[in-house]
Formats: sequence, structure tokens, C-alpha cells
Amino acid sequence: MDLLIILFLVGFVRTLFIIAVIYYGIRIISKYILPMLIDKGVKNMQQKMQDQQRQTQRSSRPDGEVTIETDKKSNNNSNPVQGDYVDFEEID
Repeated sequence: MDLLIILFLVGFVRTLFIIAVIYYGIRIISKYILPMLIDKGVKNMQQKMQDQQRQTQRSSRPDGEVTIETDKKSNNNSNPVQGDYVDFEEID
């Protein structure tokens, strides 16, 4: 009977130890490691946004340059002139 109580206490102490290790592990991760990971992610996103902005600025055309961009997927057989726009005023 004494052996059963000792085995129960050993299992109980081991369970408490595992719970304590998990609890303190989560506290350490959330206090030290998680902020470092978040900072690294924010810096990475900032770098990507800066690279994208630089690429957009490089591809901008100088003032006065005129370009016509057409949709490459459009069918050339379609009629490009669909009608004339007439501006009018209503008369009461």
C-alpha cells in the first residue's frame, strides 16, 4: 500500500513539474522571443514596402512624355469606335 502512495506522489510531482515548465516556458517565449519575432516581421514588411515604392518611382515617366497603353488581351477585330459622345443641355 505504501508503494502505491509513493508512486502516486511521484506521478503527481512529475505532473506539477511538467505544468510549471510549460507555464514558465510560455512566459519566457511571450516576454522575450515573441517581441523579437514581431519586430523582425515589421522590419521585413517595411523593407518590402520601401522596395516597392522605389520600384514605382523608378518606373515613373518624366513630365511631358506621352504613352498609350492598350490591353494586350483585347481582340483586334472588335470595332474600336463605338459611337460619338454628344454633350447636350435639357431645355424646360
